[in-house]
Amino acid sequence: MDRLLTLWDSTALSAFTWGQAAMMFVGALLLYLAISRKFEPLLLLPIGFGAILANIPLAGFTEPGGILYYIYVVGIDTGVFPLLIFMGVGAMTDFGPLLANPRTLLLGAAAQFGIFATLFGAIALNAVPGFDFSLQDASAIAIIGGADGPTAIFLASKLSPDLLGAIAVAAYSYMALVPIIQPPIMRLLTTKEERAVKMEQLRQIGRREKILFPLAVLFLTLLFLPTATPLVGMFCLGNLMREAGVVERLSKTAQNELINIVTIFLGLAVGSKLSASEFLTLETLGILGLGAVAFSIGTASGVLMAKLMAKLSTAPINPLIGAAGVSAVPMAARVVNKVGLEANQNNFLLMHAMGPNVAGVLGSAVAAGILLALVG
Repeated sequence: MDRLLTLWDSTALSAFTWGQAAMMFVGALLLYLAISRKFEPLLLLPIGFGAILANIPLAGFTEPGGILYYIYVVGIDTGVFPLLIFMGVGAMTDFGPLLANPRTLLLGAAAQFGIFATLFGAIALNAVPGFDFSLQDASAIAIIGGADGPTAIFLASKLSPDLLGAIAVAAYSYMALVPIIQPPIMRLLTTKEERAVKMEQLRQIGRREKILFPLAVLFLTLLFLPTATPLVGMFCLGNLMREAGVVERLSKTAQNELINIVTIFLGLAVGSKLSASEFLTLETLGILGLGAVAFSIGTASGVLMAKLMAKLSTAPINPLIGAAGVSAVPMAARVVNKVGLEANQNNFLLMHAMGPNVAGVLGSAVAAGILLALVG
């Protein structure tokens, strides 16, 4: 009998808790969304699997000596993984549409309003019993509004590592739900005539402009917001490798092998923070709710800024492109194009939307730098 009890105690079944079972179900749900619904599969799949591994009793994945523990310490604690992701994203980004229409920088900036509005919302939520967000916590939660997963992970790892799992899942979940969340907001704030507006063809951008742009962005960031240089610097490095035309092998590696390897480890590291003890709290529900608010406000503010620009501009501007100011690249731009085609079958807005879309990437990195400088 004693041997049987010893054998039973050595199994995972004897140590299972309802919380661990619930979090394994959450992990399975993320796998379903990734595989069946194709919602951000590159990250939701490793995050979901990491969540399952992290909640297996007695396995020790997240304890010192476990693989998920070391992946998290090496890649997230140090901030290395988000920065490498940013370099890969930079190598995949074409700044041509933004350079052809520099005014769209304003749309990328306007969409970040959701970040700072949610910052105050998170602080206000402390008035509700059960919530106790510090200023650092509120800042990390607010960055969800930028719809930029690596930036959200980078800032959360610096300001509020205990909330990293909830913040990362919220950020990537809302990025995956862009095709569902954004169109109703876009239709609500625009008329069919506004959505049908055709914009002028963008001018061609020369190689010299594309090479000088990342260098200029990095220089300005160094001068005015050095706390944002880790994200912006790696982003600009990746983009410079793309546009220089002399390091094609490095550019392709950053775009493919490197970013793919880091994505696997980043997803597992985030999933390792989805343990029952850290995730099943009232604060997690608050983070998910605030994330939805942040994303919605960011979308709305981008559209409203585009409407204002359309009124003040002599050239036609379709206000839908403002919704692409959130940095969910390139999904937000594709959604803008789809909604535009619904109003006018000859209206192709994809390239016009890519301007504010890539501006949103820079905007979210700058917003993270501001928050880090103020409360870090």
